[in-house]
This record gives sequence, C-alpha cells and structure tokens, in this order.
Amino acid sequence: MTTIKDAFDPSTFLTDAGLGRRIVRLRAKQSFFLQGNPADCVFYLQSGRAKLTVVSKSGKEATITLLGPGEFIGEESIAGVGGRRMATATAITGCIAMKIERAEMTRVLHEEHAFSDLFLKFLLQRSMRVQADLVDQLFNSSEKRLARILLLMAEFDKPGEPETLIPAITQETLAEMIGTTRSRVSFFMNRFRKLGFIEYKGRIRVHKSLLNVILHDKLPDEDSRRPDISLSRPKAAHGKQSDLAKFAR
Repeated sequence: MTTIKDAFDPSTFLTDAGLGRRIVRLRAKQSFFLQGNPADCVFYLQSGRAKLTVVSKSGKEATITLLGPGEFIGEESIAGVGGRRMATATAITGCIAMKIERAEMTRVLHEEHAFSDLFLKFLLQRSMRVQADLVDQLFNSSEKRLARILLLMAEFDKPGEPETLIPAITQETLAEMIGTTRSRVSFFMNRFRKLGFIEYKGRIRVHKSLLNVILHDKLPDEDSRRPDISLSRPKAAHGKQSDLAKFAR
C-alpha cells in the first residue's frame, strides 16, 4: 500500500532534533568550531549571538562578522569532503543551535526544494552583507564604520522593532571589526554617547538617531543645544549612501 509522504517543513527541520541533527547549547565564549578543524557539519543558530574570527600566521586575530538568530554557521562544510574551517566561530552570548551533519545537510538540499530555497536566500543575503562590509571598509571613515556595526548589531536592518540593547561586546572587538585602534573606538563611543546616539553602562543601547552618523558627513559639536539632528537634511552622498540609510526615512 502506497503511503503519502508528509510535507517537508524547513522550520521543523531546523528546530527539532532528528537523524543527522541535534540541538547544542553553548555558553558565552564557547566555540562552535576552531579555525583549522575539519569542516564536517553546519550549525543553524536558533537563539543567541556569535562571531567569526580569523587568526593570521603571526598570531593576529580579527573579527570578520557577527551572527544572530536565523543564520547558518559553517556553511563552507558542504563545499567538499575533507575541507577545513577557515575561521573560528564563538558564542558571544548563550546560544542554542541545531547541529546538522554534512551528509544530512547535503541530502536535504538535494531532496527538499523548500529548504534549498531557504538556504539559497541565506547565502545571497550573506554575500550582500560581505559586499556591503567591503564597500564600508573601502569608502567610509572609521567613525561611520563603527556606527554601522552598532546599528547592525541592534538589527536596524531587519523588519520589525530593533533590539536596541545589543549583546555585550568589547571595544577591542569593535576595533578589530572596523580596522582601527581601541582608543579611537573609545573616542567615538564617548562622542556618540554625549550626542545622545547611544547609552552604555556595561551594555550598549543604540538609538535610531545614530543613523545620522551614516547620513551626515559632519556631526554637530558635543555641546550643541540640538543633540537630536534627525530633522536636519542629509547632504547628498553621490552614490555613497549606506545600506542602512533607508531606515532613517
């Protein structure tokens, strides 16, 4: 007797443990995997925040991206058998993730179009993010790069209300991500705070007014009587407006 196959649900696949996949829980500062480890599985981040870092041969470490819920980690593992991790993935906060073995990930990509569509959308978004990061690094000042990272961490680029209180992150990590020194990050953070763009007492709270750093080439003085410059008209950016500019409209 022929049985009807149950409809495949990508969300169920990514939340419920099963053949070739299991739930893992990590504390802050625990690693999903280390640079140079065998690339034999993919993680789907259900909750928490993580980061990807790389270490050069001379021992210098750099943070290359931050990851949040709904993102895959270690997707390079499906590129080929016997590959090695190109970066280290570490939990910034407590994380819950679905660990999917390489063989199971490959199978479901081949057999389930709903899942392959979802994964392709993720890869395209990741590619666009990397391209935006490169443009940001090439053309924007370190002050604007810092503002963009804080806004992305607060999820101002996603639909719905942003999470204005971002995960704990050190100034050293922020400096690595934008390619400057910790002292410069400290200077910019103090300036943002005095202008009312952010608040921080251990954790950083980001306000929408920080978008003005992206839109304006020149900020008001710290002793300005009008710290909220959201009503000011932004200068023409001649094609250099950030991907976050639309959220100020």
